[in-house]
Amino acid sequence: MTAYLTTERLTLRHFTADDADLLIELDSDPAVMRYLSGGEPTDPDEIRERHVPGILAAYERWGGNFGVFAAQDRSSGAFIGWFLLRPEREGPLDEAELGYRLRQAEWGKGYATEGSRALLHKAFTELGLRLVWAETMSLNSGSQNVMKKVGMTMAGTVDTPPDMLMVEGAEHGGVRYEITEKQWGQP
Repeated sequence: MTAYLTTERLTLRHFTADDADLLIELDSDPAVMRYLSGGEPTDPDEIRERHVPGILAAYERWGGNFGVFAAQDRSSGAFIGWFLLRPEREGPLDEAELGYRLRQAEWGKGYATEGSRALLHKAFTELGLRLVWAETMSLNSGSQNVMKKVGMTMAGTVDTPPDMLMVEGAEHGGVRYEITEKQWGQP
């Protein structure tokens, strides 16, 4: 296993084709999927046939610098979830989305903040990004708190995508947080 990034407690690495079961388990928890699908699990075949190949293709597209990264506890090696840092498919390469999805058992331990801070550091010191953004539902205060803790500020609201209208709170839409390289580098 080659680490993409390490922190005090986490190792972020590229996913492999053998990791589908980790993603299936993560996406089968209704609490984890609450603000993504209304608690409905992602179909395992969708993960195996579409998600994993897409994750692997993204590493090739961006030279391994961007994508979805498996997060493991450094001491035990246990899978705790994933982090994402990637530009939009047709977007500028100096802007990237930050995201994360963690196993419910790992919530409240500071992992989302720790991993996000490390990715912001990499984005602005090694990858030359100008802007990193993240979006979540208006009701998802947990994710919004992480975004604030890492220095992001609310930049506006976003409409709920049509395929998510069945999710609790979808009528309230979402929020977008951003941080620029200049804001990140301030004391």
